[in-house]
Amino acid sequence: MAARNSSPKILTAHVTHLEMRAPTHRHVPMPSRPRLAVMRVEMMPVAFYRYLYEQVGKPHHWYLRRVMNDADLAAIIHADTTEISVVYANGSPAGFFELDCARKPEEVELAYFGLCRDFTGMGFGKWFLATAIDAAWAHEPAKVTVHTNTLDHPAALPMYQKLGFEPVGTSEETVTEWR
Repeated sequence: MAARNSSPKILTAHVTHLEMRAPTHRHVPMPSRPRLAVMRVEMMPVAFYRYLYEQVGKPHHWYLRRVMNDADLAAIIHADTTEISVVYANGSPAGFFELDCARKPEEVELAYFGLCRDFTGMGFGKWFLATAIDAAWAHEPAKVTVHTNTLDHPAALPMYQKLGFEPVGTSEETVTEWR
C-alpha cells in the first residue's frame, strides 16, 4: 500500500482583475425565497470571521486571511476602512462581502465576496453581488475593483461581467491547497 502524500499541493491561479468606472444602476430584485437579510457587521468577532471565511473560501483555496494570526486579522477587519456585511438565508449566515475603502475616493475594492457552499445554487447570488456593488458605490469612489481567479466558483467571472465589471488585467499567483 502506497503512503499518502500528506503535504498540501501548491496551486496556480490565473487572476482576472476587473473594475467598474460608473454605477450601472441595474436593479436586481431580491428573490422571495429563501427569506434573505443583509446586515452590516460592526466589530465582527475574529472567530465568526474565520468561520465565514472558511465556509465561503475553503472550496476555492482562499489563502491570505487563513494564515494570519488573530491580532493581525482583527486589525484589518476592525479598521475604519473595512466594511463587512453578512447575508442570512432563513436566519442562517449564508455568505459575506468585504469592502476595502482604504484607497477612496479613488477606489473601493470588493475584497471578498461569496456564499457558503450550502447556499450556492439557490438563486440569490446575483442579487447579493448587486447589493455588494451598491454598497461599494455608496462610498462614491471613482471606481470599484474586484479580482477573481480560476480557483473561484466557475460562475464568478461571468457574473462580475454581467453586473458591469470589465477586465483590466491578468496575473498569476500560487496558493497552498486548503484541505
